[in-house]
Amino acid sequence: MARQPNKVQIIPLGGMGEIGKNMTVIRYDDEIIVIDSGLMFPEDDMLGIDLVIPDITYLLDNRDLVKAIVLTHGHEDHIGALPYVLKQLDVPVYGTRLTLGILEGRLKENGVSAKLHSVKPGDQVQLGSFKIGFIRVSHSIADSVALSIKTPVGVIVHTGDFKLDQTPVDGKVTDFHKFAELGDQGVLVLLADSTNAERPGYTQSEKSVGITFDETFRNARERIIIASFSSNIHRIQQAVATACKYRRKVAILGRSMVNVVNIALELGYLNVPEGVLIDVDEINNYPASGIVILTTGSQGEPMSALTRMAMSDHKKVEIVPGDTVIISATPIPGNEKLVSRTIDYLFRQGAEVVYESTSGIHVSGHASQEELKLMHNLIRPKFFIPVHGEYRHLIKHSQLAQTLGMPKENIFIAENGQTIEFTSETGAITGKVTSGNVLVDGLGVGDVGNIVLRDRRQLSQDGILIVVVTMDKQRGQVAAGPDIVSRGFVYVRESEQLMDEAKERVKQALEKCELNGVTEWAAIKSNVRDTLGKYLYERTRRRPMILPIIMEV
Repeated sequence: MARQPNKVQIIPLGGMGEIGKNMTVIRYDDEIIVIDSGLMFPEDDMLGIDLVIPDITYLLDNRDLVKAIVLTHGHEDHIGALPYVLKQLDVPVYGTRLTLGILEGRLKENGVSAKLHSVKPGDQVQLGSFKIGFIRVSHSIADSVALSIKTPVGVIVHTGDFKLDQTPVDGKVTDFHKFAELGDQGVLVLLADSTNAERPGYTQSEKSVGITFDETFRNARERIIIASFSSNIHRIQQAVATACKYRRKVAILGRSMVNVVNIALELGYLNVPEGVLIDVDEINNYPASGIVILTTGSQGEPMSALTRMAMSDHKKVEIVPGDTVIISATPIPGNEKLVSRTIDYLFRQGAEVVYESTSGIHVSGHASQEELKLMHNLIRPKFFIPVHGEYRHLIKHSQLAQTLGMPKENIFIAENGQTIEFTSETGAITGKVTSGNVLVDGLGVGDVGNIVLRDRRQLSQDGILIVVVTMDKQRGQVAAGPDIVSRGFVYVRESEQLMDEAKERVKQALEKCELNGVTEWAAIKSNVRDTLGKYLYERTRRRPMILPIIMEV
């Protein structure tokens, strides 16, 4: 599809109408850059699926045009697909030091090598016709940036994930001046984070969590266990600082927490005084009142350290009455039940659990309405595309922009795969490219599709019946069987009458085939499946998967 010069295209491949899987293509003439490459965690009905990543067919079809992948920050929903994408697409990756530090760990785990280029906020990089500027923003992970992309058609600004924290933990405030400067020079398109577009007011500062930590530490008499996102370096820094204040040692638990803490220490993003960090094996060498454990599991993930502790299933740490457990995160949509169950089990073990959002133990990393308005007013774009949010968030963000005077026709609520084309004066949705979900299950990438998921759902709901028949191929008659094996449908010993009747129906189906001269195995199997399925539904109102197996002698 040939590009018109003096037109720039923006093509979201993920992150529209969903939280996660963020990936946006920007194309001018025969040059492409990609912003972020994230994953999404599976929905409840995606049985057995580990991760969901964007479909990059469009990029593979245009691989010679891709100049680079540019990253805004190190969260999984922005970098998590790269171990899979970089296996197929050999292009350089640009990001800040912490972002690349976290990414490097992920790539090593997957045996992937890549050309990584470190940048700092304030840097500019020329990639073909694109001049990329990196602008410091606050978020729930350090080293987050927004992007300014100068193209021959005009400037595009992508905010990345951001909030306008006036008192960030590391003291590095959002570069308001740069956003205002871009606004003065003229911005063609703004793509802005919509996660909290429904929330009025301002998002609280990360420092407010430190105040709550202080209060909780002051009141705790025994051990303190803090569960948080491993990537939230500022949260970890505040926990460590508060532990130092109350003379407690800190142990780190959970693979991702250990990895990120080590990377942050190595790169200088975490400041931990000598002797404060101890190995988890050493915690019993100190009084309970002198210990803080930082752990993963704030989302109630079944295999995480906190969940295992709650279930008395952790090899090294057991919850005891008097422990104070702080869950310093809010449940990601869909994880509410898992988190509630973990909290229940912690209370059963006798722990004091601090988890309510009203307790101030967690603040969001995303801008609320007043901050979004300020960003719009600083940048004053000609066109606007709300990104990073479920569909209702994109609509709310669009309405917010309209209250600030932006014409509705200049706002594009796009879907994944849609091509939005801009000249210096006009914008329009002009087409669609291949997009969607690629499912990762174990080592398999994309080998599980809708049909496999449908089968898994059927198996999980109604079970399976295997019908084994031995046929004499020469005479076309049944030599032995049928035998029926049930798994997840009924308990055979308690349903002998049903099973006997089912065998009888199979025999009748086979006799009918013989009578009608049906000898094709596929046709015989189909007849058995239909006859047995109809009978079982009449008797049980269930539809198990029926798997006929014909053996020949």
